[in-house]
Order: sequence, then structure tokens, then C-alpha cells
Amino acid sequence: MQNFAAMPAAVASVPVPDLAALKTRQQGAWASGDYAVVGTTLQIVGETLCEAIDLRAGETVLDVAAGNGNATLAAARRFAVVTSTDYVAALLERGRARAAADGLTVTFQTADAEALPFGNETFDVILSTFGVMFTPNQEAAAGELLRVCRSGGRIGMANWTPEGFICQLFRTMGQHLPPPPGALSPALWGTEARLDALFSVAGTVSIQPKVFTFRYRSPDHWLEVFRTWYGPVHKAFAALPDAGQAALGQDLLALIARFNRATDGTMVVPSDYLEVIVTKA
Repeated sequence: MQNFAAMPAAVASVPVPDLAALKTRQQGAWASGDYAVVGTTLQIVGETLCEAIDLRAGETVLDVAAGNGNATLAAARRFAVVTSTDYVAALLERGRARAAADGLTVTFQTADAEALPFGNETFDVILSTFGVMFTPNQEAAAGELLRVCRSGGRIGMANWTPEGFICQLFRTMGQHLPPPPGALSPALWGTEARLDALFSVAGTVSIQPKVFTFRYRSPDHWLEVFRTWYGPVHKAFAALPDAGQAALGQDLLALIARFNRATDGTMVVPSDYLEVIVTKA
């Protein structure tokens, strides 16, 4: 499934990091805090993605790197047969509780997006909202999405763009805690060139620019929520001394000030993402 010939030269020439160690580090980050506190605010993205992919009742759906289940619940509400997966079991439990509260039937299974425990061409539809884009081995993850999707099936993703607020958040944190040498940026999944390199060899790729708006009581409220509950931010603050934490906090507030369109003291920050539909040949 890997299409190295089609990869941009800058991507292909990047030194290969220790992917196993990077995955362990990332898994620890996403397992810290409580992503569900932030994730539940993104529910509209899962609903929009299911509409964009034209999900039909009775279709078999796999939600990959599902987190607390936004796309999972959206698909189940449309009477699909849904399997929700993530490599952080605690997040699946949050999704399970949400499904139970809404009276929805969903199968939950711990799974690694780079090595999905399902047969070839098992599912009609694969979904991932701001999930699979964070895998360390991008080619392996893309290959797995394609492998478990049936011929004629669809893969739907929501991926943050490099210029958008969330990827700029990670860039700002990287100035305080540099990522491992050679690690590919998750922001690549928010570029047309990378998506074409990963998926066009096996199907057609349709991309629509979208915006999700973060709405919080104030910039300080956002900072409190993210540093407490959003795993990567939580881990970044925990890894810094007091002075470093103060500096990171100021840089993140400055980042918000660049994006914030509210003038009443609240936070209204648009964050660009790509809505991606891959139709497998």
C-alpha cells in the first residue's frame, strides 16, 4: 500500500525515528488528562463527516483512533453497524458510556491504527476524526485504512491543517519541547499533497476545507481546560519547570490572541481542517 515514489522528496528524505518509542510516548500522552473533556466539544465534526460520506443505515463502519467516540456516535445514530477502536482503552470506556446513555448499539475494541485486528475488506466505511493523523507511522496507518475497507467503500477523515489553530498549537509546544528527530508532523495529513501520496494510488480523494470553532469562556479558561485534560498539552506542561510552564502558557495565550475573533472577553477561535473522503477503487 505504500507509495514512496509519490511521496514528496522532503518527506521521503526525513531520518527514520524510533517509531516504537514514539508510539509509546504518544500513547502515554493521549492516555493522560482526559481527552473526552475536550473531545465532546467536537461532536459536530463527526456528524458533518457522516453526512459528507453519505452514510447509509446498515453499513458496516469502523471508527479508527475514535477517542471518546464522536464519529462512532454519529454513525450509530444513522443506524450503521459500528465498531469503535482506539489504543487508549480508557477513551473507549468514555465512548461506551456515551453510547449507553443514548441507547446506541456499538462494538468497542482496543486496537492500534497501524495494525488493525480485522480482515481485508471487512468494512463499508472507515472514519477517523482528528485521530489517525497522529499515528507515528503514517504509511502503515494509511495502508491499514485501505486494507480493511472494501472495494467501493469510503474512508472519511477530519484532519487539522498546518496553518490552523490546533497544528499551530503543536508547533508552539514544539518550540518548548522539540519533537524527536525525524518524526513526521501530523499536520501533513492536513495537506492535499500528502493525502494524495497516501491514498490516490488506491482510489479517488475528495477534499473540502472546513472550520471548527473552539468556544470557551475566555482564553484563560481554554488554557486551564487544555493543560488539565488535553493529553499532549497536559504532558508538555508536566515536563517543564515552573519558568518553562509560565513561558509556554504565555505563548499559548499569544497564539489564541492571533486567532480569537471575540471582542467580549470570551474565546471564539476558528481552526481549519480538511474533510477528506477517499473512495477505494
